[in-house]
Amino acid sequence: MKKLIFAVLAFCGWQTLSAQTLEKMQWFNEPSQWEIKDKTLSMFVTPHSDYWRISHYGFTVDDAPFLYAEYGGEFEAKVKISGDYRVRFDQAGMMLRIDHENYIKAGIEYVDGKFNLSTVVTHHTSDWSVIALDKPVDCIWIKAVRRLDAIEIFYSFDDVTYTMMRNAWMPDNTPIKVGLMGACPDGEGFNVRFEHFSVKHLPDKRRMEWLEKNTEE
Repeated sequence: MKKLIFAVLAFCGWQTLSAQTLEKMQWFNEPSQWEIKDKTLSMFVTPHSDYWRISHYGFTVDDAPFLYAEYGGEFEAKVKISGDYRVRFDQAGMMLRIDHENYIKAGIEYVDGKFNLSTVVTHHTSDWSVIALDKPVDCIWIKAVRRLDAIEIFYSFDDVTYTMMRNAWMPDNTPIKVGLMGACPDGEGFNVRFEHFSVKHLPDKRRMEWLEKNTEE
């Protein structure tokens, strides 16, 4: 019986490996220019738009473009990002969002002439962590893994070797919107591309542990 259960779970996991259907995802703050072609989202990021709440700057904004689908359980999501970043705070990445007071955005951000791996975690107020890069990069891969009440954020330059850049709390057993965002707080917009976006379902960890303890051989 135990072998049958794990075989079924493995099959279900295999079915979720394919890229998400971008055309079926929803916009929050739809930008004026965007296109989906060959499983790639291209968009012109809305000028003077961002996500931030209160801390340090004293203002709250929630008006940047975000294309998403909603998930209720545990998962691994990843995407390849490339953009024509121009001015301070131009940014693009993945966002995981419960509501306007609880979200994580992670990706690449152009700050003071340098590229930074950037993560903003918001629970009522926002914080910001960065990893400065020593040279420009053509693209970046971002991966997010949701397990229980934590989300781990990783980056990669080749979709092979991933390095953790943040581990952040997020309430579990709560539906969460997962998708692609760009923001341009200071500038007049820029072009960005999102490729190979995928979300792979992960079997619920607590349930798997229960099955291990309660399933007969």
